[in-house]
Amino acid sequence: MASEMMEALMALCQEKHIDELYLIDRLEQSLAKSYAEILHLDFGARVTIDRATGRVYVYKLVPEGDINDETGEFDNFEEVDVTPKDASRIAAQHAKSEIAEIVRNSARQQIFEEFSQRVGDIITGTVLQTTPDFAFIKIREGVEAELPYFDQRRYPDERNERPAGERYIHNQRIRAIIVDVRDPNSNQPPIRGERQRPSIVVSRTHPDLIRRLFELEVPEVYEGVVEVRSVAREAGVRSKVAVSSLDDRLDPVGACVGPKGSRVRTVVSELRGERVDVVLWSDDPSRCVANALSPARVSRVIVDPENNYATVIVPDDQLSLAIGKEGQNARLAADPSLAVDAAPVSDFAARLTGMHIDIKNESLAADILRDMPKEVELAGEDGEYRCEYVGANGVQCRNMARPGSRYCGVHEKLASMPADSVSDDPDSLI
Repeated sequence: MASEMMEALMALCQEKHIDELYLIDRLEQSLAKSYAEILHLDFGARVTIDRATGRVYVYKLVPEGDINDETGEFDNFEEVDVTPKDASRIAAQHAKSEIAEIVRNSARQQIFEEFSQRVGDIITGTVLQTTPDFAFIKIREGVEAELPYFDQRRYPDERNERPAGERYIHNQRIRAIIVDVRDPNSNQPPIRGERQRPSIVVSRTHPDLIRRLFELEVPEVYEGVVEVRSVAREAGVRSKVAVSSLDDRLDPVGACVGPKGSRVRTVVSELRGERVDVVLWSDDPSRCVANALSPARVSRVIVDPENNYATVIVPDDQLSLAIGKEGQNARLAADPSLAVDAAPVSDFAARLTGMHIDIKNESLAADILRDMPKEVELAGEDGEYRCEYVGANGVQCRNMARPGSRYCGVHEKLASMPADSVSDDPDSLI
C-alpha cells in the first residue's frame, strides 16, 4: 500500500505540476500534528516518509537538557521511534484531505503567476453562473474569472464592473478586461467570500476595454500606426475616443470608423449598443478641446496653460449640443468629480483633454470676444477656420473663411476698410 501511495503521489505531482519535495514535506508536517494528538505526545512528533518505499516513520520528541531561560522552551530533543503498525494506512487516509488542499492552493498560485502578468489584457469567456452580486466567467478549462457588480450602497468596499443595463445569461460569450488578480499568499485581509470566488477579476466598464477592442478590430491600431490617445467613458451609455496617426497620409478617425462604419459598429455591438464617438487628437490644446466637444461646432477656444483651464465659446444654437443631454457631452470631455457646486453644468475638468473647461455661448461671451486680439487663432472643423470678423456687438461671423484667407467672402473686403466706414448695425453688410 505504501508503494502504491507514493506512485499515486508522483503521478499527481506530474499532473498538477506540483513540486514532489514540497508535497511530501507538507504531508510530513501535517502527519506530525495528527500523530501528536493520536498518541498523546506532550512535546510533539516528527514524521518522515521514505521517498522510495513510501513507508511512514513516527518519532516521539523527548526533551534533553534544561529549559532555555529566554524562550521558556527546550532547545534539544531526542527522537524515539514510536511508529504504529498501521502508520502507512493512517497516513493514506489522512493524506486525502491534505493533498486536496495542497492541489487547490497550487492551482490558485499557478493562476496568479500566469494572469498577474496579463492585467490589462482582454479575454473572451463564457458565463457559467450569475448571482445578484457577480458573475463567473470561464476563460478556459479549470480557469474562471469573476465579474463583480455589487450594489455600492450596500457594499461600498466592493466593485461594480458591469455597465448599466447589462444582464448575462448562462453560456453567453462576452469579452472583458483583466483588472486585478488576487494573490493567494497575500497578508491582506480576505474580501467577503474570497475563498469561494475566483482570484481573477475582470471588468466591462474600464476605459481600456474600448482601447483593446479597437486593437482587435482596427489593424492600424494594432500595428501602432494609429494611436488611441485618450478614452472617456460612461459605461453602457456613451464613450469618446481620441485618436492620432503617426502617418500624416492616414486619417486616424476614418481608420477607426472603417468602411461605412463597419469597424466602429463591431465595437458598438460588443458594448451592447453603447455609443462610441471617435474624434481627432491634437497636440494643440485649443483644437483638442474643440474636437472633444464634437459634434458641437466651436467658435473659439481660449486656453490658460498655467491653470490648465480652457474657455470654449460656441454659437448660440450650438450651446445645448455642446453640453449634451443632461450634460453628457460635456461630462465626457470633463470629470464632474472636480466640478464646483456653484459652477454651471458645462464647467468640468476634462477627462479626454485633461483641462478644465467652461462653455459659453457667443451672446454671453460678447465682452470676452470684444477684448480679444483679432489675431487669435480660431478653432474650426476639417482644417477650416471661422471667419475672424467680429461685429461691434462682439459676435463673430458664423461663416467659414475662404481658402487662404482669414475672412469669408462677405467680410474679406470689409476687413480692409476703415472702421468708421463700417456700419455698427450687426445685421448690416456695409
